[in-house]
Amino acid sequence: MTGTDEQISQLRLELRRGVVVLAVLSQMDTASYGYNLIQRLAEQGMEIEEGTLYPLLRRLEKQGLLESAWEVGEVRPRKYYRISPAGREVLNALRAEWLETVAVMGRILRGTNHE
Repeated sequence: MTGTDEQISQLRLELRRGVVVLAVLSQMDTASYGYNLIQRLAEQGMEIEEGTLYPLLRRLEKQGLLESAWEVGEVRPRKYYRISPAGREVLNALRAEWLETVAVMGRILRGTNHE
């Protein structure tokens, strides 16, 4: 890997970090456990490692953006997460901010930002 490749890899990682919370919150309308969420996001093109997702889920729960409940009826108990009312409010604000950022960046990258 060249120095430029390493730089691109690091910058790509920085870009992804900013959208993982938005991606996760957007998928939490229905209760989901971690591995299921990893699969659903991967099917949509966003790969998230367990070592990234599980601490994020715990942090979002601690911040009151997710609610959780244990399901013990299966072979192995699973902790299911679902978006909370506060999480819904944050998701709506982040979604609007994301869409505006994408629009602005589109103009900038196309060279049409002449305000």
